Amino acid sequence: MDYQVMVVEDQKEIRDVVAKYLVNEGYIPSLAKDGFEALEIFGSQTIHLVLLDIMMPGIDGFEVLREIRKVSDVPVIMLTAKQEEIDRIQGFDIGADDYVVKPFSLKELMKRVAVIMKRVYHETGEMVYHYETLNLHTGGMKLYKGDEEIPVTSAEYALLLTMFRHQGQVLTREQLIELAYGIDYKGYDRNIDSYIKRLRQKIEKDPKNPEILVTKYGAGYIFGGAIQ
Repeated sequence: MDYQVMVVEDQKEIRDVVAKYLVNEGYIPSLAKDGFEALEIFGSQTIHLVLLDIMMPGIDGFEVLREIRKVSDVPVIMLTAKQEEIDRIQGFDIGADDYVVKPFSLKELMKRVAVIMKRVYHETGEMVYHYETLNLHTGGMKLYKGDEEIPVTSAEYALLLTMFRHQGQVLTREQLIELAYGIDYKGYDRNIDSYIKRLRQKIEKDPKNPEILVTKYGAGYIFGGAIQ
């Protein structure tokens, strides 16, 4: 399994050396120079672990962590120059899995990464995306509503994965096709409408008046309860 680790750090020298060590340990690094770029990468790639600096321009690591936790339980290790207990407690309260205080040992950091990877994924590489009571498991390509499994086809799963990754964003048919199925997709654009209709039957309380997977008239579709 090729695990992808996102390094979110505004200091280039730290990003680069951490990435080098990750490659040496067999991981695939994705690099973000700030919180905005981190959220963009997280929404478009399958990230298995995040190394997240706290003090960054724009939005800080705490805010990035809050946004990630709205959609995913991916493990997050905070990288921080702050040693105060209150800062560590704040991170853990939001959902951090571990803390490493700068300046840190790169060998120790790699050990912490390895321990979390083994504990979380058990070599399966599974991630879980969630929205309210809906949980999408990437390892088995399964959708759950609470404790109940909701059967989905592979095409429906690909569409759902894209929507879970882009919660709150309006996506056109063309964007959904490219993100979910790739530029070589051979089907009809209107197939997306059929997939949407079937998914609403499975996840909405009232499919005729959807509250989760909503049409934004004249624009596209939005996942996450936006108004029509």
